[in-house]
Formats: sequence, structure tokens, C-alpha cells
Amino acid sequence: MQGWILKKEGYDANSAAADGNRFLCANGYMGLRGVCEEAGKEQFAAVTLAGVYDRYMDRWREPVNAPHGLFVQLYFNGMKMGPGNRETLRHEIRLDYRDGVFGRDTDFGPVRLQSERFVSMADCHLMADRLHMRILRDGLLEIRTGISADLWDINGLHLFDPQCRTGETILCGAVTGEKGISVKTTQCVRPEFRAEEAFEEENEGVFRILRRKVNRGEELVLSVFAAVSTSLDGAAWEICAEECCRRAKKKGFDACLREHREVWDRIRRRSEIVLEGDEEAAFALRASQYHLNCIAPRHAGNMSIPARGLSGQTYKGAIFWDAEIFFFPMFVHTQPEIARSLLEYRIETLPGAMRKAAEYGFRGAFYAWESQEGGEEGCTNFNVVDVFTHRPVRTYFRDKQIHISGDVAYALRSYYEITGDRSLLENGGAAVILECARFYISRANTHADSENVDYADVIGPDEYHERVTNNAFTNRMAVHCMESALELKKIFRDRPEWFDALLQERGYEKDWAALERLIPRIRGPVRQNGIIEQFDGYFQLEDCTLETVRSRLMDPREYWGGDHGVAGTTRIIKQADVIAMMALFPDDFTDDEVERNWAYYEPRTEHGSSLSSCMYALTACRTGNPDRAWDLFLRTAEIDVTGGGKQWAGEIYIGGTHPASNGGAWMIAALGFAGLRMKNGEPELHPNLPRQISKLTFPITAKGKNLTVEVSREGAVIRDRQT
Repeated sequence: MQGWILKKEGYDANSAAADGNRFLCANGYMGLRGVCEEAGKEQFAAVTLAGVYDRYMDRWREPVNAPHGLFVQLYFNGMKMGPGNRETLRHEIRLDYRDGVFGRDTDFGPVRLQSERFVSMADCHLMADRLHMRILRDGLLEIRTGISADLWDINGLHLFDPQCRTGETILCGAVTGEKGISVKTTQCVRPEFRAEEAFEEENEGVFRILRRKVNRGEELVLSVFAAVSTSLDGAAWEICAEECCRRAKKKGFDACLREHREVWDRIRRRSEIVLEGDEEAAFALRASQYHLNCIAPRHAGNMSIPARGLSGQTYKGAIFWDAEIFFFPMFVHTQPEIARSLLEYRIETLPGAMRKAAEYGFRGAFYAWESQEGGEEGCTNFNVVDVFTHRPVRTYFRDKQIHISGDVAYALRSYYEITGDRSLLENGGAAVILECARFYISRANTHADSENVDYADVIGPDEYHERVTNNAFTNRMAVHCMESALELKKIFRDRPEWFDALLQERGYEKDWAALERLIPRIRGPVRQNGIIEQFDGYFQLEDCTLETVRSRLMDPREYWGGDHGVAGTTRIIKQADVIAMMALFPDDFTDDEVERNWAYYEPRTEHGSSLSSCMYALTACRTGNPDRAWDLFLRTAEIDVTGGGKQWAGEIYIGGTHPASNGGAWMIAALGFAGLRMKNGEPELHPNLPRQISKLTFPITAKGKNLTVEVSREGAVIRDRQT
């Protein structure tokens, strides 16, 4: 690691999956895994498209991988060259977090190949690669470059009826099997040398062959441009990729790279946290901000971000609560147009959420736990495979994680409070909050002999304990959602006719009265010696150590939760639950309450989710313990540098990048260490710098004002900045 650059020397086939994640290049439209040009599906090569899904037979739906347009394979005197060959003398890959440029330097023996490539931030359809080949022996060099359909797919084939074309711009197109979405990749090259040219078409793609006798000491440069478009891209999609390729070839690699870097410069000026005092932590924070920024849907305005970003097909490419609770804070404080896009996605998928509620016999909006296009639920009833029987295990994420609707409403209200922009609420956001509140009215459990109202048969953030009653986090999120519905009347006090018309349009008059009656009756947090019970009966479970539960595993890939998991009957939890509630609702709890619950729950938390550590770090800062938060911060920020995180849930591969941790790292630094809070619509600071940090400097946007935050040992200040 040097400044901004992540490097890896040597080649290890066993780390191909992890390296593909760590060295990812992406631009919100697509993600190109960090593998070398000659890699195929065995090395997990993929170009994953945002918002394009397909289902193969009866397997899980997942994102579609486009044909790979930057494929290059070298041959010397007929010998196929690769970094794993025994003749290879040196191999290094690197990724620059300033601009997402991936590079490699491989000495194959007869040829030394150096390259740099990027997925363009200036043109979302474009990828470009420049290869510099230094010839070290006389012989015949063959460069096989083209569009590879040798794709890594987790759940089966997704592209059918391939159509290829050769010429100056080669093309490989296909159609998805489920919905007939057309996907097209084009490629053109700009060699700075003469060579014989030929073409090949085969099942694995279409390729251009450049052959040339070479002499020792020669240096050859080849620029490769590729573009991807789909039939979801609008009326001109069919010519989009070809025109993009031709335009890039005419400009040249340097001009395209310059435009790409200019966009990255603007992104960093608007969002980069500069951490001084610990270079290792500063590097990890840069990595986190890169990985979250590079997958933001800047090209769309109505898309969200999958739980594993654009690093592959894991988690079905679905949108989880991660988007509203973990990605949203960085964007709403730095690039509110992206935060708005995340919420526009929820507004547009409201009909899908209402269909899901009706499917379970409820009214209102029950958002998908794993949301795909149109709000379609990607989560199945069998989301884990038992490692012993190899049979699918019934899980209840799909139907019992009802806090998701409250999470959406939480972000919508936060967007208004931080930006002061009411237009999102006016254009569908208010309707979303009302329908989510209506769902909680419908989903509430009342009793004939009591005024109490419960939320029974739910799952909170801690997924190891299924089908519980009165999960504290879930109840609080439901109450907040319903309170937000009532708050809308105050927000639109200057437009009472408009708001009354909205209530009437949605048939909400009776629900409005129900909200006011219901909220006071919902069970609040139950405390025992100052400790909030995570759910009814939690304190009756076996109280044992994390090490004891781990010792009961018979297979390291075992799923810990559910009826048969090793944690299900104990107080060991997967991730922050009560503590997450305290982080999201800081005004509800005293510092003493937070401290007591932190000390109780943290030792009982496996941190089996990348969503967990940041919530514990935030609350540690809240109680004046930033040094306690430091290790949790490093764990959060370093996850996509080290390639950490869980790779398996049962027999299901769940590897990939960790955008929730990336967002969590920003949250710890800005909201925890710097203590940034919004109070009555204005930002204020309550610094909690750990001893390792001497200074934090970062930009924010609040109520339309562009500001710079500086926190150091000498003090803290918020000042206006030049845009």
C-alpha cells in the first residue's frame, strides 16, 4: 500500500475471487472485476450490470453479466502466456483509489506486459485498456483480443441466441432467457504498430487476432475500447455501444482517461474525508470511499445500490436495507442527488411493496427484503443450504423482516431534514411514508383483554433469532414510521389542500385516526437493570460466550441461525440490534443507557455481518469512548482492502465487496469521530477523536450550503467552501 495505491505481487489462483472484489473497477452502470485481461470464468471474470436481472430455470434470479469486451490473450511462438505459467518471472496488480485505474505488470519471460484500464466515469457505457508490450526475445507475437462470453455465472446461463459481428468494431450481442432483455458489447482497437489481422467467431465470443514478428527491444502499444448497452437503456440503445466505441477510439486513450479522472476529481472534492495521524487507517478510509463512490448510480437518478455493489452476482444483486441505513448517510451529506436516486428507486417500487403486503394479507407497503427491478422480491423461503444434508433450509427473512418499510421511511424523513428539499416528499415520498405506516397499522397485533399492541413473529437486524415478538429495533422503527406519517401534516402545513387531497386519494382518512390511537399502545423497550431486552424472552435464552457457541460448530460453513443453528437458542447475536436502534435514535437514550447496553451486547455479538461494527463504533463515540471504537473502525474500513468478511452462509457463496462497511466507515469518521449532527436543520459538531487521529477534514452539503468540516486537537469548525 502506497498512498492511494493497493498492490499485490505474485499470482495465487486461490485468491482470484477475493482479488476480483478488492481490485474492482466500476462506474454505477457496470462493474468489472479486478482480474487480468486473459482471465475467464475460472478466475471469476465478470462485467456485472446494474439493474439487469435474469432467472435461469428454477434457480435464484441474479444480475446479468455482459460479454467481457476487454479480453486480451498473448501468445509467443504459439505458447499461451498467463501469470500462473511457470515461465512467468514477475507479476503485480494494482488499483489506484484516486481514479479507479487498474494496472498490471507481468514479465512472462519473452514479453513484459504492462497495462492500465478503467471503467469510465465520464461515459457510463465505456471501458478502456492500454497495453504496453516490451519484447525481450525474437519471435512471433500473437495478440488475441475481443469480446469473451466465457462468463462466471453463479446460478446458470443468462444470455442466449448470441449474435456476433466482425470488422473495425466487433460486436457480441445476446438476449436474456427470462424477459428477453438484449445485451450488447462492442469493441474496437487502436494499435500503434503494424500487424496481420484476422477474426474468429466461436461459442466463447468473437476475437480479433493481431500477428507480428517481433524483435528483442521492440515496444508495442495497443489501446482497446469496449462499450456495453442493453435494451433497458432507451430508444437509441442499439447504436449506443457502437458509437461509444468509435468516439473513444477517435479521442484516444489519454483523452478518455483525462475525462474519467476529471469526474473522479469532482467526486473526491465533494466527498473525501482526509484523515491525518495514521496512514494505515487513512488508506483504508480512502479504499472505503472509493468502493462506495464507484458503484453510485450517477447515470440514472432512480436506481439504488445492491448489497454487494457491482462486484458480482452474490445476494442476487438485490437492494437491501443497507441502502437506506448504511449507504444513504454518506451520500445525503455529500452528494444528495445520489441519496435522492436511492429513494426515487423506493418511490418507483411502491406498487411492488404494496403487492407484497397484499400477498401476506396486509394493507399498505411491505418492501421487499431483497428488492430487484420493480420492487420484485428476490428473497426466497429457502435462503440457506444445510452443509450436512445439502438441503435448502426454510428461512424467514422474506416474510418476517418487517423493519424494512420503516427503514425506507426513516431515510425519506432524514433526506428532508438534512437537505431541506421537500420536492421528494411531494413527488411520491409522502405517499411511501403513508403506505409504510398503513402497513404497520395492518401488521400490528392487538389483544382482546389488553390495550397493548405487539409486533409478533418478526426478525430484527439480528437474523440468528427468527420469529420473535417485540424486537426492540423493529418496534421503534414502526413507531418512527407512523410518527413520520403524522409529521407530514406539519411539513405541508402551508399546503393543507394538497395534503388533504393526498390523504383522500389514498383513502387514508380512517388510517390517520388509527395512527394517533395506535402509537401510544405499542410496546416500548423493556429494560432489566438498565439493559434493553432485544425481544420478548431474550433474557430466558442460554447465556454463554461467543467462544462456547463457536466451539459447537461441526463445519465452519454452518449457518448459525434459525431453529437448528448453534446461536438460535442462546443470547449470542449476529450483529448490532439494540445498539443499532441506539445509533439511529440517539435522542431516545441517555449516555449511561448506551454505555450499559454496549457493555452487555458487544461481547455477545458475533459481528457476523459487515453491517455490525460501525453501529458499535458510533455508539462508543457517543459515550466518549472513541479509542474503543478504533478497532471497530479499522475492521469496517479495511474490509475491502484485506478481502475480509464472510464468504459463505451454509453452502451459499456470499463473497463480494461490502458497500455497507464502506458507508459505515464514513459514518464512524464523520458522525462518530467528528461528531457531526443535524440540530434544528443546522450541522453541529461534537468531536470524539481517538488518539490515533490528529485531524479530520471533509466536505458536506446541508440545506443547499456547501461546507467544510475540520476537527483537530485544537478545535472544530464548520466553514463555507467554494463549490
